[in-house]
Amino acid sequence: MIILGIDPGLRTTGFGVIHKQGAKLRYIASGTIKSGEGSLPARLKVILDGVAEVARLYRPECAAIEQVFVNVNPQSTLLLGQARGAAICALVSAELSVAEYSPTQVKQAVVGTGRAVKAQVQDMVARLLSLPGLPGTDAADALGVAICHAHSRETLTLIAGAGQGTTTAARGPLAGLRMKNGRLVG
Repeated sequence: MIILGIDPGLRTTGFGVIHKQGAKLRYIASGTIKSGEGSLPARLKVILDGVAEVARLYRPECAAIEQVFVNVNPQSTLLLGQARGAAICALVSAELSVAEYSPTQVKQAVVGTGRAVKAQVQDMVARLLSLPGLPGTDAADALGVAICHAHSRETLTLIAGAGQGTTTAARGPLAGLRMKNGRLVG
């Protein structure tokens, strides 16, 4: 399965594409979409078109995007949310399912702690994907989102199917569980 990860940003949006086969992850591509300077609508169009082009080029089967965290500056948070919205629109227009993960969930999946710093994410992404060097921070974050989804997707699929069937045994071991704040709860 090919997974596209997106780290949204108004100036720089990172993307990462990986292939998951069984438990093995393989690097396909990563990079950034730079929106430059100019009016907000023009910059959002660059993000929309750039993410759409990445989706057309690599033909992922699903996508994942990092959720917006609340900055000290509410205006920055709103602008980041608009960039994220442009990226999501491009993914949905490409008919991809889009999963969303918090920065903490991504760091936990990649590094093992939700309080990891960017350098730790870069290093672990390079190790997990056997890269010859460290990817840039935005590309590393996007690859981390894709890795997080690769690890989480199977569990989410089990949860979605847990409600099917008429008996608890027929519904499987995750019957009655759901996701709340990125954790399985009963």
